Amino acid sequence: MSIIFDKTNKTITLNTDNTTYQMVIGKFDYLLHLYYGPKVSGDMSYLLQMYDRGFSGNPSDAGTDRTFSLDTLPLEFSAYGNGDYRDSSFSVKNVEGVYGCDLRYVNHEIIEGKYTIPGLPSAFEENDEVETLKVELEDNAAKVSVTLLYGVFSKHDVITRTVVIENIGKDEIKVCRAFSASLDILNSDELDVITFNGRHGMERCVERVPVGKGAVTIGSRRGTSSHHHNPFVILCDKTAGENNGNCIGMLFLYSGNFRAEVFREYTGSVRMMMGIQDDMFEYPLGKGEKFYAPEAALCYSNRGFTELSHRYHEFINDNVIRVPENDEVRPILVNSWEAAFFDFDKNKLLKLADNAKELGVEMLVLDDGWFGNRNDDNTSLGDWNVNESKLGCSM
Repeated sequence: MSIIFDKTNKTITLNTDNTTYQMVIGKFDYLLHLYYGPKVSGDMSYLLQMYDRGFSGNPSDAGTDRTFSLDTLPLEFSAYGNGDYRDSSFSVKNVEGVYGCDLRYVNHEIIEGKYTIPGLPSAFEENDEVETLKVELEDNAAKVSVTLLYGVFSKHDVITRTVVIENIGKDEIKVCRAFSASLDILNSDELDVITFNGRHGMERCVERVPVGKGAVTIGSRRGTSSHHHNPFVILCDKTAGENNGNCIGMLFLYSGNFRAEVFREYTGSVRMMMGIQDDMFEYPLGKGEKFYAPEAALCYSNRGFTELSHRYHEFINDNVIRVPENDEVRPILVNSWEAAFFDFDKNKLLKLADNAKELGVEMLVLDDGWFGNRNDDNTSLGDWNVNESKLGCSM
């Protein structure tokens, strides 16, 4: 079993071959995050530090116990408007325009196999023993139900996450933020955050900065994840390198607008979040309607970036790419774009192919410029008729 529920300690533990992820059903049924790192056993609740931090609000259930504050505790899924003043994973507005949600644990279920997300891409089970954890949270006053879904891919040391939001009331609500994954890391040492940014022709340039008291935020509002910011973030030790150090990856399996954020709050803990871009985002839900968030994939390595990269590569090849020939060796190819841009004809292409063949290249890919009057990038997009005068033949 990859997922274990301890009824005595109320911990829920997700184990992969080399990692452990643990949460606990805490006081007043708040779901708290405890641990994500190298594989361990037992109850990690001792990591929680409960004391009065001053000017940190307490839920009414806590009475005069000022050591219990949602503003300082590591929450498995945070919501706006309940005393957690940090940037949160979730925000909802009711029909009267009031924001606020106080999510409490209701129940959970451990399911064999991998959950699916209607209408959205997600990882699939392929010759793996995958288990799903389904945790239901609810605010009965706001009439909102949030289901947290976790897919445990033991062999690849990957845990996928998504959320399903349901209107359980009679009046319309609007979802204003719905991040797919949130991770609170307690009392963390010096950490760096790595992002992959760029522009056209210079994509995925590595940028590494310290995690300070402000937020490091990347995202896109272009309708696509874009070449400006890749929807992937690494949180790592200050000294982590290719073959050493702790690092956590968070990868968004979605090619639309997104936002990723990492920040350190005043107690020293760090929060890492990723999901759909929430700028101008208001998704209406009528009675009984649901919103399905895209999927995020988390991976941990204590042996640096190379191992993290290898785990993601194997996971994506085995459980994300849906082609029957995925395991076949691909042909070595040369692309006409880098060789000639738009400036080619039949003779130039044949010469390119002959020269490439001598080097062991097995395939020539004919790129932009074969259709319409496409001799520059100001014309002919959508005119998918072969330019036979340019190629000297049809296709």
